[in-house]
Amino acid sequence: MPSLSEIRDEILKQKGLSQDTVRRHYLKQLATYTGRDTILYASAFNSLKSSAIPGLLLSVTLEDMQGFMSALHGMKGDKLDLILHSPGGSMEAAEQIVLYLRSKYKDIRAIIPQNAMSAATMIACACDRIVMGKHSAIGPIDPQVTFPTPNGVFTAPAESVLAEFEQAKLEVSTNPKSAVIWVEKIKTYPHGFLNICARTMDLARQKVEQWLDSYMFRDIPVGANKLGHRIAQWLGDAREHKTHNRPINITLARDKGLIVDALEDDQTLQEHVLSAYHATMITFLVTSCVKVIENHDGKGSYLQVEVKVGT
Repeated sequence: MPSLSEIRDEILKQKGLSQDTVRRHYLKQLATYTGRDTILYASAFNSLKSSAIPGLLLSVTLEDMQGFMSALHGMKGDKLDLILHSPGGSMEAAEQIVLYLRSKYKDIRAIIPQNAMSAATMIACACDRIVMGKHSAIGPIDPQVTFPTPNGVFTAPAESVLAEFEQAKLEVSTNPKSAVIWVEKIKTYPHGFLNICARTMDLARQKVEQWLDSYMFRDIPVGANKLGHRIAQWLGDAREHKTHNRPINITLARDKGLIVDALEDDQTLQEHVLSAYHATMITFLVTSCVKVIENHDGKGSYLQVEVKVGT
């Protein structure tokens, strides 16, 4: 299996060989090996240039639907391998992507070469099974909310906002003088903000529970052990995970009940997956591309952003 540096050297040594050609070559090899339709969905969120790019451009957004429509055009199979490398993003966009993919395929396998976090974890939970390496990670699904403060816009877990409000009620009930401090803080929240936080938390867990029961655990009676419910509640528990980007590795994911195959169990599959992933990272490194949605025939969409590096 060629490493990232070896793939980069391959491109540099062979005059006229583009990084697109190399990436598509490895993606095609993967699909040929598995016999399944294959779509790569990846962004440059862990690249060196990510700090100079607005986070929205690296995240799951409704605009990605156009990319998936382009990538699925002409695909004839009923089984899909979805390679996911994303920090997450819009829960609503993730839901629309899931609905579209599930309308096309009866069997979907999420392959995670490194990280599929937040809304990308939700997409993985809508698949029939997940493939992870020892180095791979999914993440908590607790929704993040953005709100104005005197010091600018701030993003926090919805659950922490509600917990803080409960703390405020407790402190004010025991020490009424503290109300002055809490009122000033809560005044910064938009109208209806607390209800939005609660509904968003409920929706994230409900969707993941529904998808797990419908696909990954479809052969398990829903009321048998409430596995989908327990996993959704655990993934959405910000108090347990502490941080939104905390990695959940294959061992923990399996211990909690998710159906996860080890990438290392099939060395040939591992070579094809990681080669395609490394080639994608090279694309982000040497071009202005920051997001790829591409099928194994080289069709899809590509988001490019010119990054200006300050001196």
